[in-house]
Amino acid sequence: MGNKGAKGKKTSTELTAREITMLKANTKYSEKEIREWHAGFLRDCPSGKLDKKKFVEVYKTFYPQGKADNFCKYAFATFDTNHDGSIDFDEFILAISVSSQGDLDDRLELAFDMYDVSGDGQIDQKELAALISAMYDLVGETDRKGDREPKKRAAEIIAKIDVGGDKKLNKQEFIAGCKNDPLIRRLLAPNV
Repeated sequence: MGNKGAKGKKTSTELTAREITMLKANTKYSEKEIREWHAGFLRDCPSGKLDKKKFVEVYKTFYPQGKADNFCKYAFATFDTNHDGSIDFDEFILAISVSSQGDLDDRLELAFDMYDVSGDGQIDQKELAALISAMYDLVGETDRKGDREPKKRAAEIIAKIDVGGDKKLNKQEFIAGCKNDPLIRRLLAPNV
């Protein structure tokens, strides 16, 4: 009576049959693998939600020599697809799947989405320079003079792969540029 509407509603720690079906359809993971990922996720995030602070802690373990905070704000915003300030298991496993199992285009699309901070479908020089700087922070790169200066590097990349001539990169230009230039791909999508 007092719990109207709660019927059929899942808790943030419960893994439903429907959710498993959806995740199997949208990833290459088996039910067993999904359950294993889920158990690990709950070990690290007993509430079933990964907040920004914990997200940064996780990244710091992978990049101990760098500063993960700046990069993580972009990555977190990309993975938090419903924009509720946390990453639930579905968001987590779908992001892991795209970044580790997806084909090259899928992974480059994810990178583009992270770089398109404004969400306008384009990456401008300011957005690109900010991300390059964040990536330098992440890997502990301190030499940012000359050709390595983020604004200069962003301008050079845009000039090289901006087919439309509008000094911005749309998703197609970004993907084609990364696919056709290994140096650009190594800088903009190092894990792809």
